[in-house]
Amino acid sequence: MKLLYITNGINGVGGLERVLSLKASYFVDVLHFEVTIVGLNNGNENPFYSFSENINFESIFVKGNPIQYFIQYKKGIIAIINRIKPDIVLVCDDGLKGFSIPIIIGKKIPCIYERHVSKKIEWKEDFNIAQKITTKLKWELMDYLASKFDAFVVLTQGNTKEWKNLKNIHVIPNPLTFLPEQTSELKSKKVIAVGKQSYQKGFDLLLKAWQIVVSKYDDWELNIYGTKDASQGLETIATELQIETSVHFLNPVQNIQSKYLESSIFVLSSRYEGFGMVLIEAMACGVPCVSFDCPFGPSDIIHHEEDGVLVPNGNIALLANGIANLVKNNELRLQMGNLAKKNVEKYKIDVIGRLWQQLFNSF
Repeated sequence: MKLLYITNGINGVGGLERVLSLKASYFVDVLHFEVTIVGLNNGNENPFYSFSENINFESIFVKGNPIQYFIQYKKGIIAIINRIKPDIVLVCDDGLKGFSIPIIIGKKIPCIYERHVSKKIEWKEDFNIAQKITTKLKWELMDYLASKFDAFVVLTQGNTKEWKNLKNIHVIPNPLTFLPEQTSELKSKKVIAVGKQSYQKGFDLLLKAWQIVVSKYDDWELNIYGTKDASQGLETIATELQIETSVHFLNPVQNIQSKYLESSIFVLSSRYEGFGMVLIEAMACGVPCVSFDCPFGPSDIIHHEEDGVLVPNGNIALLANGIANLVKNNELRLQMGNLAKKNVEKYKIDVIGRLWQQLFNSF
């Protein structure tokens, strides 16, 4: 079977790139499919994550105004499809150009769209009326274009609520990127959070919660790993809250597994998510998670008060309380951590890979 992935690039440090590296490598090396990944403007060079050497890479060069850009994009996609002749085309591109792929290539080849983010990524509460109307019109266009795919894949049951009218929707979670034999001892006085500094990830909310926690447990530290963005002002917030000595903002690392294993609690403070890859990664290391019950993902992954803690979305006081309860209760941390490592096995790559294979075989 020949698979063609269409994406913007694979050299980023986000969850999409990480998951694509794992799935594409599994399809090639385990299922023995032929896999080609198309990126834009050499976006396939210098990947942050490891991809199988058996994967083929292509690049389309696009530039200019939106019309010129789209014409070059369309020509490049058609040329590659005519040359490679894939059995299935998979789109991992959250922009409108990605949604247009079935129209670009016609109905000759089955097309699958992989949605890795929530629609809420397009929305901000401080939008003016014109921005709100424009965004809602864009969502309607996305709904229409999504219906043109043979399958529209989302990551959680919660995600299906954003695409209520689609009859081609499927739910396939992200796979684990690792399942180490080691388990965190949960003895270090370290709390970890992972994600790029952005409004979505809600680290401003986490810092306010951390101020409450550290006022009682001042020998603990919070480590936040992710691409830095000075415009978010997180270091300034930490200084204003007088918690700068207990909070560390750290760059992304390839071996994030080692950082989970050094930690005792993971916190997800996102305002919204597409899935919450970091949750299952932490759980795979036996680290209990405290998370906002944001749309969408955490409620699919965490069993509240069994293998982790869910708190109402945006509730800073309850987030702090959830962290503090695990800080002060060693036995509860161990109990939740052990169950988390067991429950997360359902996201192993061979389990998720079979779901994808079943979908491919349905065409």
